[in-house]
Amino acid sequence: MELLFREDPYLKSCEATVTASGPEGLRLDRTVFYPTGGGQPGDCGTLTLEDGTVLSVVDAVKGDGHEDVVHVLAEGTPAPAPGSKVTAAIDWERRYRHMRMHSCLHLLCAVVTGDVTGGQIGADKGRLDFNLPDTQLDKDALSAALNRLIEEDHPVQPRWISDEELAAQPDLVRTMSVKPPSGSGRVRLLDIAGVDLQPCGGTHVSRTGEIGRVKVGKIENKGRQNRRINILFDE
Repeated sequence: MELLFREDPYLKSCEATVTASGPEGLRLDRTVFYPTGGGQPGDCGTLTLEDGTVLSVVDAVKGDGHEDVVHVLAEGTPAPAPGSKVTAAIDWERRYRHMRMHSCLHLLCAVVTGDVTGGQIGADKGRLDFNLPDTQLDKDALSAALNRLIEEDHPVQPRWISDEELAAQPDLVRTMSVKPPSGSGRVRLLDIAGVDLQPCGGTHVSRTGEIGRVKVGKIENKGRQNRRINILFDE
């Protein structure tokens, strides 16, 4: 399966062919739908058949391998047969908010020193959990630091390194709970120039200025050393 979102996260739709159809959902030969993973929700949207019939895709999830996406249809929807031609289109407004928030959480990694123990991305807010024993965090200071990096409009670009290169630079991995996928020969990094560099397979904006203003919400204690920092769009 060709994962078009990996090369161009701004692509909103594509023409595709159904390659497999089952109770769990549809597989296509190519897709713009990002599947749930890395704290980022899967895309939703539509598949339009050649006769104009529009099918609702309520979720996208990972299938059996790194390159496999299952498109989950609304309950009770008749699935088109393999070989059917479709136009796949994502809910762009929702995806773009995920892209903005996901990129913002990478900035949060740059301003908070600590290993990431968990995270979640939403269309309106996101969070990261950090392993931070005996650390006092100031919401206003964190908000100011994030907005400064956003206003500086740093370029955001993915790049790839080999499994061997990643193994030689273990400090690149910030997440304690999720390890980057390896074994396929290469690992995708997200590079925010001069700010943050770490493995990530999600979709992101191309410059930090696209994120827009944000603010730090609640900072919660989730265990003796775990601190949860909530981020909201400040619109």
